Amino acid sequence: MTIVNLSNGDGDHAKPAPVTTTDVLIVGAGPAGASLACFLAYYGIRGIMVSSCSTNADTPRAHITNMAAMECLRDIGLDIECNRLATNGRNMMHTRWAYSMAGEEYARIHSWGHDPKRKGDYETASPCDPVDLPQTLLEPILVRYATLNGFSSRFDTNFIDFVQDNKGTTSTLRDNLTGAKYKIRSKYLFGADGARGEVFRQLDLPLDVRPDQGLAFNVHLKADLSGYMQYRTGNLHWLLQPDREHPLFGWACIARMVKPWDEWLFIVLPERGEELEINPTNEEWLGRMKEFIGDDAIHTEILGISKWRINDVVAQRFSKGRVFCLGDAVHRHPPSNGLGSNTCIQDAYNLAWKVAYVLNGQASHSLLESYSVERQPVGRGVVTRANESFRHHGPVWEALGVALPTPEERTKALHELTLPTQEGRARRAALQASIEMTEHEYHALGTEMGQFYQSSAVYTSDEMAPFYTPEVVAKDQDLSLIRSTYPGCRLPHVWLNIATPVRRISTIDLAGKGSFVLLTGIGGEAWKAATSAVSKELGVQVKAYSVGFRQDYEDVYFDWARVRGVDETGCILVRPDNFVAWRCNTVLGDESQTTKKLRVVMQSILGKLR
Repeated sequence: MTIVNLSNGDGDHAKPAPVTTTDVLIVGAGPAGASLACFLAYYGIRGIMVSSCSTNADTPRAHITNMAAMECLRDIGLDIECNRLATNGRNMMHTRWAYSMAGEEYARIHSWGHDPKRKGDYETASPCDPVDLPQTLLEPILVRYATLNGFSSRFDTNFIDFVQDNKGTTSTLRDNLTGAKYKIRSKYLFGADGARGEVFRQLDLPLDVRPDQGLAFNVHLKADLSGYMQYRTGNLHWLLQPDREHPLFGWACIARMVKPWDEWLFIVLPERGEELEINPTNEEWLGRMKEFIGDDAIHTEILGISKWRINDVVAQRFSKGRVFCLGDAVHRHPPSNGLGSNTCIQDAYNLAWKVAYVLNGQASHSLLESYSVERQPVGRGVVTRANESFRHHGPVWEALGVALPTPEERTKALHELTLPTQEGRARRAALQASIEMTEHEYHALGTEMGQFYQSSAVYTSDEMAPFYTPEVVAKDQDLSLIRSTYPGCRLPHVWLNIATPVRRISTIDLAGKGSFVLLTGIGGEAWKAATSAVSKELGVQVKAYSVGFRQDYEDVYFDWARVRGVDETGCILVRPDNFVAWRCNTVLGDESQTTKKLRVVMQSILGKLR
């Protein structure tokens, strides 16, 4: 990083404006920006990260960190600290629908892998577990890692504007403490500054905007509910009170655990279809929170209140030239499914290795074009899924009668659930069906883990059939994770060991760590020789391991044999972000043929094929 002086253009007598030069500038220090800084720092890339805020997140907005995001953090060793600070997974066991936190319950559903019928699906999907880690705890972990590993972090710094050319970008920033303006010249600029971010706005990328689903409030509060939680274990609690007259600002509530069991974020929904023109007083908010808690004796302290809109927005493209946007800047949606910060982290993980390879001269700039091609469909799917999950609660409200206009009608409908009548049976059946449908929010393993990439950074020319076969399409894509080595899929997690057993290792841990990895088996020795030759020739690290009986790693449960999708002599090439780049069914003749093929594949993926 260097500093030079240039005229600020205000005239002959103006003081020269300082210009700092660096490889990358990240605007935003939330989950997207901070995780990108972490992943780039892991590759040895140095840069600057700025934020207009004075500190990290002061409210626990995002909280679910799913297995896909945990795998990204695991790759650079941050999963250990995340697990240490996260809430015990058993506290995520249920999502509940109830009258109040202390009151009667209507229904519940197992969540986040705790359904006995789904536990195996989650255990075979990843070596990681989903955790509840509020944004207030996650962000400092990320910023600290980035800062300790080569990134300069600047808070209280406003991004003003940028210009770009074919060699980089020049950004203007302002120090909020001194008011001084300065410029940063960087090879790449990353906009991770959220839904109202200036980078995305000035980049002027097209947006797909669908009608939002209204307003919501976050009420951050302290209330010790530990006396009630032994038999109400869960991190999400829908609170619905059909017999009460409710204020317009507080129709329903989702009580979200922040810290068990004395810190909460109550997400409050106003009357449906109403646009609020008033600002409730703190006393009005406190009164409504006590009604949702259901025990006036519990001391309740409101720490903060904020409002937001239930968005349905995704950018059509995530980048232009040398400027890339990620996170909430390009996909905005309700917190349903807990996909927000997770998608931010995965955006960053996908982008980081490509940027690092280009900056290090190991790949063509064209590799970066695959970022938007791969991640934009994921962003669109996440926005669609989260909004659909929020809409799935409508039938629950209807079955409980809480959507009816008057307390008398709502009370009558709720009582109807207790009656041995045709109407009662129909209402109970509707309640059961609507609760079961919310599995698409609370057990959407396919949505969380099943990303599939199609781009120039994936080599599919050798595949005989498309990935989306009738068998794949027939599965519920939200609930089911398709574990496959088809190019573009996430590398399947399988536990391996060695012949004299030691601590087991996941296939996920063989891959990543900044390099490509090639997995082969008995009879695939030629792939190892090819890997060594191509790695040296291209200046790109490609590790090679053989999996099978008395190989580098033992397939102790035969799970790899079930999912590898190629012959033992074949190979599977995995990108640094743990997605399959290419596979070959069998070894290709002699060593020269094998080397030639691997060279062509690697050059194609890295954009260096001439």
